[in-house]
Amino acid sequence: MKMANPIQWARYRWQRLLSTDRRNNTYTSSSFPGWFKTSRSQKTGHKHRTVIPCLGRFTEEYEKVIKNYMTNRIQTTKYTLLNFIPMNLFEQFHRAANLYFLFLVILNWVPSVEAFQKEITMLPLVVVLAIIAVKDGIEDYRRYKFDKQINNRTTKVYNKQAKKYCSKWWKDVRVGDFIRLTCNEIIPADMVLLYSTDVNGICHIETSNLDGETNLKQRQVVKGFTELDSDADPERFTSRIECEGPNNDLSKFKGYMEHLNKEQVALSKENLLLRGCTVRNTEAVAGIVVYAGHETKAMMNNSGPRYKHSKLERQLNRDVLWCVALLLVMCLIGAFGHGIWLNGYSQVPTFSIPQPDGEYTPPALAAFYIFWTMIILLQVLIPISLYVSIEIVKLGQILLLQSDIDLYNESTDSTIQCRALNITEDLGQIEYVFSDKTGTLTENKMIFCRCTVAGVEYSHEENAKRLELYQDVNFEDLSNPLLGSAYKCQHSDSYRSLAVLRSHNSLNCLTANRSTLKEKDACEDEREITASASQVAFSSSIERDVTPDSRLLRKFERIMSHPLDLLEETGKELPLEFTYIVDFFLALTICNTVVVSCLNQPGQRVRVPSVTNTPIKSLEEIKQMFQRFSVPRVSSPSLSSGKDTSTESPSTFASRLLNRVKPASPSALKEQNEAAAGSAKDFKATSCQVPAEECPEESDKTAGSLSTDPGTSAEQCNNSKLRYEAESPDEAALVHAARAYNCTLVSRTSNQVTVELSNIGRLQFQLLHTLPFDSIRKRMSVVVRHPLNNKVVVYTKGADSSMMDLLDNSGHRHQKAIQEKTQNYLDEYAKDGLRTLCIAKKVMNDAEYAEWLKFHLSAETSIDNQEELLLESALKLETNLTLLGATGIVDRLQEGVPDTIMALRKANIKTWVLTGDKQETAVNIAYACKLLEQKDNIFTLNAQNKEACEDLINKIMAEITEQTTDEKNTPGAGFLPSSSSDGAELHIALVIDGKTLEFVLHESLQDAFLELTKRCRAVICCRSTPLQKSKVVHLVRDKLKVMTLAIGDGANDVNMIQVADVGIGISGQEGMQAVMSSDFAISRFKHLKKLLLVHGHWCYIRLANMILYFFYKNVAYVNLLFWYQFFSGFSGASMIDYWILIFFNLLFTSVPPIVYGILDKDVSAETLLQLPELYTSGQRSEAYLPSIFWISILDAFYQSLVCFFVPYFVYSGSDVDIYTFGTPINTAMLCIIFLHLIIEGKTWTWIHWTVMLGSLLFYFVFTLIYGGTCINCNPPSNPYWIMEYQLTEPLFYLICVLSTLIALLPRYFFRVFQGTVFPSPLLKARQLDRLRDEEHKETIEECRMSSQSVQHPL
Repeated sequence: MKMANPIQWARYRWQRLLSTDRRNNTYTSSSFPGWFKTSRSQKTGHKHRTVIPCLGRFTEEYEKVIKNYMTNRIQTTKYTLLNFIPMNLFEQFHRAANLYFLFLVILNWVPSVEAFQKEITMLPLVVVLAIIAVKDGIEDYRRYKFDKQINNRTTKVYNKQAKKYCSKWWKDVRVGDFIRLTCNEIIPADMVLLYSTDVNGICHIETSNLDGETNLKQRQVVKGFTELDSDADPERFTSRIECEGPNNDLSKFKGYMEHLNKEQVALSKENLLLRGCTVRNTEAVAGIVVYAGHETKAMMNNSGPRYKHSKLERQLNRDVLWCVALLLVMCLIGAFGHGIWLNGYSQVPTFSIPQPDGEYTPPALAAFYIFWTMIILLQVLIPISLYVSIEIVKLGQILLLQSDIDLYNESTDSTIQCRALNITEDLGQIEYVFSDKTGTLTENKMIFCRCTVAGVEYSHEENAKRLELYQDVNFEDLSNPLLGSAYKCQHSDSYRSLAVLRSHNSLNCLTANRSTLKEKDACEDEREITASASQVAFSSSIERDVTPDSRLLRKFERIMSHPLDLLEETGKELPLEFTYIVDFFLALTICNTVVVSCLNQPGQRVRVPSVTNTPIKSLEEIKQMFQRFSVPRVSSPSLSSGKDTSTESPSTFASRLLNRVKPASPSALKEQNEAAAGSAKDFKATSCQVPAEECPEESDKTAGSLSTDPGTSAEQCNNSKLRYEAESPDEAALVHAARAYNCTLVSRTSNQVTVELSNIGRLQFQLLHTLPFDSIRKRMSVVVRHPLNNKVVVYTKGADSSMMDLLDNSGHRHQKAIQEKTQNYLDEYAKDGLRTLCIAKKVMNDAEYAEWLKFHLSAETSIDNQEELLLESALKLETNLTLLGATGIVDRLQEGVPDTIMALRKANIKTWVLTGDKQETAVNIAYACKLLEQKDNIFTLNAQNKEACEDLINKIMAEITEQTTDEKNTPGAGFLPSSSSDGAELHIALVIDGKTLEFVLHESLQDAFLELTKRCRAVICCRSTPLQKSKVVHLVRDKLKVMTLAIGDGANDVNMIQVADVGIGISGQEGMQAVMSSDFAISRFKHLKKLLLVHGHWCYIRLANMILYFFYKNVAYVNLLFWYQFFSGFSGASMIDYWILIFFNLLFTSVPPIVYGILDKDVSAETLLQLPELYTSGQRSEAYLPSIFWISILDAFYQSLVCFFVPYFVYSGSDVDIYTFGTPINTAMLCIIFLHLIIEGKTWTWIHWTVMLGSLLFYFVFTLIYGGTCINCNPPSNPYWIMEYQLTEPLFYLICVLSTLIALLPRYFFRVFQGTVFPSPLLKARQLDRLRDEEHKETIEECRMSSQSVQHPL
């Protein structure tokens, strides 16, 4: 218990470090000081790395090599106490705005062009820099504390002086050190696994700190490694490691270990323990460090997300340039005006001051000086505070978004995560949505539905009825273990008849045993299993409880129960169909990477001893049965044929197993076969319970064992409480399906898979190789040695598009008939929306296997082109396959997806689905989620080459053009905005496969393809790879210049998410890779509706209006000074005190627009959801068009003219001083600016009024205090007692009221006229919010009816 809290704390801190949260301004390598970047580039620039152990004969070489590698110390801080101020200022002055204002500060120190007091000019810049510096300092101090805590954690490192493992700080770990870790300990550095207390050399790790996946991953000791004994003594390690240089690829590791005899053993990611992962379910492990510190894969992935600029931000930068141009024009006018004014004097003016040499400044030079003086005076025209205000507003919008209860998912206890602060407004301008299918539109809860074996289809009708029961209740409720089990117990009568018979004894006894259970005990057991399994992904009750098909169950039960009787009845060999059935279920059980554990011991992997007794059937009987369960094929003679098979004793074979040695070479393969034969002979003599001479000799050649006694661990965990931890839902679904037929996966280790068959017992298959699934091959394979016939068997499963071409077509007609029937069923499954997988096998003789193994080992030890060689090796193995059958798995549609898709369509958002599934499956799901409708005309774009693809595109375009001409409707007027100006809505959809997608992505076909997709309301890309997904998004974004959004839930969606303007990750069952790479993370696809239509709309409207307001108020206020220049000889003088002038934008008018940008609400959320068409205003940027920007600028000019000249004419002919004239102008402008905000604001709450009145009150309080205390603050003039005097003058109030009314009347009348004569859809929607509930509903229905009568093309 003492260790629990520190471990939990450290794990939490690691998640914080490895997360890519934009709000924390995560440190990147580019931000380090120059010395650090240079050091890193030198140390990581090597393509290969040699790791030398720090012990023994390598000591001298180790001291030379270790200098080139980093220590394990991490430093994510940017600053120190000494360099904080200079470095922070250096970073901040990379921003153009800060450089501009720094230039003004320096310019104001030049006496010839000085406009203000030097301190006044510095104030705005100092305030902005100070705010950002404080923020950066706090963030960096947090990183410093975190670095210190992580670096000072301890781990066990081998000390060559003490000859034992001693505690050492993480920061002192070096490459080449030996580390020993215990269960639940966090791995301090990337290390190659050399030892594990697990008897099979397995280590389980949890990678949730890296990718968010909580399922355990298996790692294994280096193949053939025997140097370390049970005490993990590093002194006996005499090898060196050659591996690739440091990189950020978490899924790959290439290298080899070279022993003293020059023998090379391949290293892969299965041998690598990554920093930040946690050791689980393993008492202790030991390894050698290969990457440390910032060279570890985890730290190299901590580079931070790509910074994205929002569309509104790009428009803002453009308009800032316009303001700069306007400022230059005004300053040029001032300069020319001052020169002309001076030239108007016939002699030197009396106010001119001579230079030190007695000469007067020429008019031209004076005009040049005035130009720069005007730059300083009118500096407020460039809104330096706008950028700070935008960041504050976006932060406020994020807080409101995260507090929305509608975006909270109770079942997962998660709400929206906003990982990007700078693109919230882009959510309101999305035009294209690119969505993954599996896990995004669907639940990613794969449920075994149907299958076909040997060309015979099994519909599993009973299982379909079971699934119907789940339709009657909320699916998310069933994810809750208590609710799910309670529901099933309440429906025990109907459910029991359909529930899976999970007992794995004889099937003949299952029904009887089940019927004897009491209902109460059954429900309690169900609750226990459900509650425990709910903590594991892909293990909900709807996924686990598969009801077997009665026909297939009877066949499989007959095979398992009476194999010899069946032979006697038929009088001939077992029917081929039955051999396919057995191999089919063995493939489902073996061909995966599922980890088996126990429900009552979560995370503890189940182990099975290698040799036990055999019940029910004799070894000879089972042997004969499985010899007949071999698909007929032409086989080469065995390598061991005609040779003595007893060259190795059983004890030697057992020793080899305990040392966890797999065949590392073809020669070792032969030795293994001989050892297996000897072990089998010993096994036969002990398990048959008969004299050895009575055991048949032909049963000698075995590579595994047959067992039913589970051993200690298995006794504690019966088969009904096995828990499967899978990396993908497909694997879990197939294993659960096989288990329903009593073909149960009992245990899996690095070199052995144990399967239990009803009435037969446990078979232990030697696991030789696992070829994992990849997006290129689209399949996975396992190579095993059969425990009875000693043959090498390859089981393969994958997509039919990749499997059908690999089948052996040289066989009998029966094989071809099975392939044809299976393909027909696959097409039928796909049309029903099922995910399909083909199952196949291949039997290899030892010569074939030895030849392939030699090439495969060479590929594994290659570093430079390992991927290509491994792919070639897989292709050599996965050929001439025998098709066993296929499976159909249903992936249920998420709740609310159809409604969300329809809302996005009404909002003029085009939705593309990019999936790796078959066309038929994707199309069926598209119909289910309302992406496609029955009236849609679907065009399929499938071509074998680029020329055919181009012809097909032209043909489809011609058909669409003809259809458009024939069916074009005349658009009518309605309440809702037309989503397009093209007129008729085209009910056209496009379906394209992955091969054709590669053609259209070619530069020559891109334009034609995009022109075609613009005519379609939906596009479905099938069989697409992750790279193709990202290319499609990139193409649409850059070519069409549209705002794109990509949403997905898996690692294969990461590239697409990062390429899109807005990336959204769904925190589903496939880990957190998509979430960690996204800008926003949600838990359900249905949340996208409110996120875009409501929060996206609000964020865009609020921020656009606030930016426009900032430009307006700055231009209006600066123009007051500009107009005054016409009456002061363009001298750069000001009628407003400089302090009040600076504080006007910095304090007096800064808070109200920020509150306005956070809380303003033009239309209610209910109305925005009911009328998705309102979203189109953001797509067209109606709130921030160039025309609106220039109208605001012109309005600012007009209001400044009124505000200046009304007091001017009032005071005309009087002798008031400059500040008495300027104070009413300043006050009137403040009132105008605030009332302008009231007119433009849509929602007003007590917060708005408090801030507005508080700002106004603060202005008067400040000016009164300043005027009453500042006697001579700005010589020769001063504002002393000016405001106090003005407040006693009625003329002051008259000027303020009159100026305000005249200035705001045009805008007010325009808004009234706009709202009554030509209201926009948003204005109409605002009026709906003021109606009573009944009237509101009736009006909404009328709006929907009118929108349906008018076609809006997408």
